[in-house]
Amino acid sequence: MSDWLVKKPTGALILSDGSIFKGFGCGFEGKAIGEVCFNTAMTGYQEIMTDPSYAEQIITFTFPHIGNVGTNKDDIENNEGPKIRGAIFNSPVTSPSNWRSEKNLNQWLIDNKIIAIFGIDTRAVTSHIRRNGFLNGCIINNQKGLSKNDFSEGNLNNWDGIDGQDLAKIVSTKNIYNWDEKEKNYLKSNIKIIDKHIIVIDYGVKNNILRCLASRFKKITVVPCDTTSNKILDLKPDGIFLSNGPGDPYATGKYSVPIIKNLLDKDIPIFGICLGHQILALALGGKTFKMHQGHHGANHPVKNMENSEVEITSMNHGFAVEFKTLPSNIRETHTSLFDGSNSGLSIDDKPVFSVQHHPEASPGPHDSFYLFNKFQKFVMDS
Repeated sequence: MSDWLVKKPTGALILSDGSIFKGFGCGFEGKAIGEVCFNTAMTGYQEIMTDPSYAEQIITFTFPHIGNVGTNKDDIENNEGPKIRGAIFNSPVTSPSNWRSEKNLNQWLIDNKIIAIFGIDTRAVTSHIRRNGFLNGCIINNQKGLSKNDFSEGNLNNWDGIDGQDLAKIVSTKNIYNWDEKEKNYLKSNIKIIDKHIIVIDYGVKNNILRCLASRFKKITVVPCDTTSNKILDLKPDGIFLSNGPGDPYATGKYSVPIIKNLLDKDIPIFGICLGHQILALALGGKTFKMHQGHHGANHPVKNMENSEVEITSMNHGFAVEFKTLPSNIRETHTSLFDGSNSGLSIDDKPVFSVQHHPEASPGPHDSFYLFNKFQKFVMDS
């Protein structure tokens, strides 16, 4: 029997409904509060934990093994560091065995101040969320051993959760900058770079999205999420990209929807992903809603409504677009085959489209990479 199975617990997850899961602490020592979700991907734990869309969340990894490929500087999705509140593993962090590894996962967690626990029945946590929906939780790593004070729910009950929160301003860049790093060698295709300028509105953009854009367009400019439409137009964009990001789209939409509405009037090609998809839907007159458990993983089947093909995609969202609330000139281009929720839209008479899933993957399959090429064609033809 492994030593950790008989040791005194040093870690725990306390949920807002009173449920408690005890285990063992790893990573950074301390206590943190966040919304608990689960991710079903089998690979890509570093990309997942550095995705800004996970801000204020505690991620339960359903795949039992963790740490076997270590960590490195290439597989981060945000240069400002992880924004998650904690991570939950089934098994202890293993020693890395991969030629790309630069640091073991446990040390990386410590360096990035991420509280983590292992020895948890992640199947039970996942089933609990599936039955009860999103729950707020408190994750604890106390290497001296758990005490009664650790199980105080005072702070947990005082946290309002993600609903109603504009988290985009927390993760968005504060300054305008240019991006020129291309896709990694093992992802390159025969796509040619065209001499066009793309403005990225940063609600929490992932690095691999920027790489995919820079591999197709000569100039990429990233601007803060609350940049005015006039300032964006002054930069003379040939296309506009609405990025992924965390939080409640209604909260971010209070300032972003008027910006997008103004840009829609200019007939500039627009492409949105994840939160960008939701913000676009709000700007078009639609509504969004909080999902029961969200979609988080790299194995989500999506039906392309335009050709009836199925794409296996990466997803990471807790809110979704209520498609029936959109005007009649908006077409539904993709739907989730898990629950039928909307996963894409386009406007009949404009070069504008968006998707809920993540075509850039990182981690995940590349079935939807073609969407970046579609955006490039829209920009070329405009």
